[in-house]
Amino acid sequence: MKIFTKKEMLPIILIIIAFVVGLQLHPSLPNEIPTHWDAQGEIDGWGSKGFAVFFTPLLALGVYLLMTFIPLIDPLRKKYKDFAIYYFWIKTIIILFFLALYFYTLAVAKGFSMNINYFILPAISILFIVLGSFMPKIKKNYFVGIRTPWTIHSETVWNETHKFAGKVFMIMGTVSLLSLIIKGYTFPIFIIIIIAGSLAPVVYSYFIFKKKGGFEK
Repeated sequence: MKIFTKKEMLPIILIIIAFVVGLQLHPSLPNEIPTHWDAQGEIDGWGSKGFAVFFTPLLALGVYLLMTFIPLIDPLRKKYKDFAIYYFWIKTIIILFFLALYFYTLAVAKGFSMNINYFILPAISILFIVLGSFMPKIKKNYFVGIRTPWTIHSETVWNETHKFAGKVFMIMGTVSLLSLIIKGYTFPIFIIIIIAGSLAPVVYSYFIFKKKGGFEK
């Protein structure tokens, strides 16, 4: 499995752009920059300018490198060839999510006014929908996907669970988007979606495991 191909230039360029924009804006930014918002979308945490400008691009770089090299130590690394393009887009979309939040933070620091709930919730919702569409394509491995004792030990359970998880993630994203129109209940609905959507594939993997008669020989 090749680590760096031409398409890898896309996430690399995105990370470089983030560093360049941060460095360009650094002199004009206030000494304290918002770093956290409460459930109502109000700023309740601040960080130093240096930390805020460099942390997220460095985090994105770290995530990129981790996801790029981790297949090399996976005992099932040959499986990555079967979903290489989907793995690439999963990696790139996660980087895009981090950088979108980063640019939003810089915009707020520069005086741009917008309730973060109307940015972060749609962003997470879209992330769920996109990841959901990729879920059925992920082949059995030890690092990416729904990794339970039952999926890891059975190819059948892995495949069935990820088909189910794909539908669950797409429903999570859609309901999360629709919850934006229910003012006052958006955040509670979002939390319920996260909990239910995280548990459902795990429970389903056990159900399929038992239905199929246990571990494969």
